[in-house]
Amino acid sequence: MNKAVDISTKKLISLAPNNWAKWVTGIPDIVTGEILNTEFQWISRQSNVVIQAESPQYGKFLILNELQLRHTSEMPRRMRAYAALAEEKYKLQTYPVLINILKISNSEIPTSFASNFIGLRAIQDYRVINLWEVDVNIAFETPLPSLLPFVPILKGGENESTIREALRMLRADEQLNQLETVLAFFATFVLESTLVQEIMRWDMTVLRESPWYQEILREGQARGEAEGEARGEARGEARGEARGEVRGIISSIETSLEAKFGSDGLELMSQISQISDLEQLKEILRRIVVANTIQDLQNIL
Repeated sequence: MNKAVDISTKKLISLAPNNWAKWVTGIPDIVTGEILNTEFQWISRQSNVVIQAESPQYGKFLILNELQLRHTSEMPRRMRAYAALAEEKYKLQTYPVLINILKISNSEIPTSFASNFIGLRAIQDYRVINLWEVDVNIAFETPLPSLLPFVPILKGGENESTIREALRMLRADEQLNQLETVLAFFATFVLESTLVQEIMRWDMTVLRESPWYQEILREGQARGEAEGEARGEARGEARGEARGEVRGIISSIETSLEAKFGSDGLELMSQISQISDLEQLKEILRRIVVANTIQDLQNIL
């Protein structure tokens, strides 16, 4: 059941932009307008979407939405840059929102960027929404169809009946049914893959086409290539890039293990970090997506 999947942030928000805007801002009488082009002069990201909005109290302004698979230390500086670029391009005040999907640690996530350089200060506040802290009922009652694919990782959304209801709603709407692969991907974080397969009624290998799985893989490859190029230039080694890619995939495996199995998953890293074969590492990353237990992964190591 392969479908052309468009689950960009723009696609998700456009499903119900008014309800989305009310949710992220807390302004009940907000009205949204156009979803704007965010291809700034030197920044272009599919996860970044700017919405025109208006309310009686605040007038016209922009909502800048940044959807991240997981939070990174780079986000505060990036949110500062995005907000400034949006305001410069559209000449309107901006309300920046960072939505984090997967919880990877108990560390506090910052809600602002601040720097002081030679006595000059730069400060940018932004709202942070962590999906694992969002009550699952919001997706059904508001309604917020943009959140339906993320139901398994929302607070209280990990049970089978709730996931089945989210799937029913996705399949009942022609605009939403292509998002079921995303729902399935996140369902494997809380249910056994055999049960997810039964619920979805298709081969779980389709999850390899999930954009979130592809993002994890691409991220590791890009990071590895960058590290490899730097080491190759410094040492003049032709194999530097390949070794860097291996390190990048290992880093993605580590993050995926922590996201799905917590600290128990990280115990496998001592064994995985000894593997240098790139294809074997890619296969391990693919298996994490559909693994029911840590034992499933141990069996292939």
